[in-house]
Amino acid sequence: MNNYEIADHFSLLSKLMDIHGENSFKAKSYASAAFNIERLPAEVAGMNDRELYAQRGIGESTGKKIRELQLTGKLQQLDDLIAITPPGIIQMLDIKGLGPKKIAVIWKELGIESLGELEYACNENRLVALKGFGAKTQEAVLQNIVYFQQNQGFHLWAEAEAFALSVLQQLQKGHPGQLFALTGDIRRQTETLEYVELVTDMDKDSLINEFGTIEGTTTEEADSSFLVRIPGRPRLRFYPTDKSKFYHTLFLTSASEEFISAFKSGYSIPETPATEEEIFTANGLTFVPPMLRETGDILTKAGNLPRLIQPSDIKAIIHSHSTWSDGVHTIAEMAKAAIAMGLEYLVLSDHSQSAFYAGGLKPDRVAAQHQEIDALNAKLAPFRIFKSIESDILGDGSLDYSAQVLNTFDLVIASVHSNLKMSQEKAMDRVLTAIRNPYTAILGHPTGRLLLSRKGYPLDHKEVIDTCAAHNVVIEINAHPRRLDMDWRWISYAMEKGVLLSVDPDAHTVDGYKDTYYGVMSAQKGGLTVDHNLSSFSLAQFEEFISKQKRKIA
Repeated sequence: MNNYEIADHFSLLSKLMDIHGENSFKAKSYASAAFNIERLPAEVAGMNDRELYAQRGIGESTGKKIRELQLTGKLQQLDDLIAITPPGIIQMLDIKGLGPKKIAVIWKELGIESLGELEYACNENRLVALKGFGAKTQEAVLQNIVYFQQNQGFHLWAEAEAFALSVLQQLQKGHPGQLFALTGDIRRQTETLEYVELVTDMDKDSLINEFGTIEGTTTEEADSSFLVRIPGRPRLRFYPTDKSKFYHTLFLTSASEEFISAFKSGYSIPETPATEEEIFTANGLTFVPPMLRETGDILTKAGNLPRLIQPSDIKAIIHSHSTWSDGVHTIAEMAKAAIAMGLEYLVLSDHSQSAFYAGGLKPDRVAAQHQEIDALNAKLAPFRIFKSIESDILGDGSLDYSAQVLNTFDLVIASVHSNLKMSQEKAMDRVLTAIRNPYTAILGHPTGRLLLSRKGYPLDHKEVIDTCAAHNVVIEINAHPRRLDMDWRWISYAMEKGVLLSVDPDAHTVDGYKDTYYGVMSAQKGGLTVDHNLSSFSLAQFEEFISKQKRKIA
């Protein structure tokens, strides 16, 4: 088990203890353990007991439970609670707005034990009378149930990729004479997906033999494909085909229906191509990478496709948090990790004072942090740390510092973190006001969405992009796998309008720097090129960018 999986077990244990009304102190301690495990600087599998027990927030008692999980794959205390909890009650924990205490009330006072019953109760207006609820809460619960049901069975691309690659490698190693390739959404780098899809010349009986021995695994035929369900993993969909038609099938399954329809209307698809590239060259087209095969429009550019941004093009970490707010590592540790990666600079952007829940910086702490950055810059040159802040966009669109304080930063990232439930009119007024603020250099995670969990507030993307163009504001492509915000579908319009984008990890640990990769994968789908990405600027180019921002303020 990796740290995230271990943390999930402790988090669930804490929540179930709250639902059953058990010792609240212990429940909180397990919740705290989950938080700390997720943020450990290294995998616990690589630590000995002494190292593990010495980690902040772990200790010997929690450490022994971690070892129990690693050795047995189970946590007995958790299994005991799961055994006396209806499955529907556990499923309710996935519904935004329903914490353990509210679920306990729903279960104990209304006798509701499934999402279907809960949805019916909301439609019957039964939650309104419960303590701690109300009409607005009930409506929000109902909407979130619908959203959850629509996304059931889907996974983040970032979560599915490692599993997909491991399956592919296992098959290639075990069957060297046969063909295998990832296809579908996983190959197109779609941000969420239902299946990990593969094309193969292996027959269905052989696939059954390959996966049928895994405990709890089920298989079934579905039209021209073959499904494999492994407990706790994304579902697999195989497209068995003849070896001669392997690349024909790969091409057809690696694109959206819209792309294939447009291709067929103007071009022909060879039945037995020797490579996928041959399909394009036979039609006088430049090879279109799978991540761009979403719309038919890309075919009009297939003679002159630009070079897409690559992970190696990232020259800096922009948007990162240290121990000064809610980060795990010190500024020095964040900077040294960036240097070790061969990066040229770090933009440190801890939370601002309104984010009290995240240790946001009051003006006096801003000044003290800047002194530390100055001292580090003197030691680490030519590497440079830039003084930034992730300033909360308040309800009226203003930033949460005075102009005097804002002027001390090299640049300001403006983001919405609170009161996310807004009409489009309110959201637009709030965001556009922040964009027009001369101190705003970057608009952070523009919609506030969390993939498969929260839609984010509604925006008119064209107007937001047009306003950023008018005020020289960069739009962030937040690389956190649950955000990937701005959505890739608006990248081409932003580039057309001359707006810079910035692939930023929003890192709260040095390990979070790796999320930049997922941001690049998403940015490629939108056709982002290196010259349109701020975090690909060299140090000299970035310093010139900062100078232009300062002139904008003046």
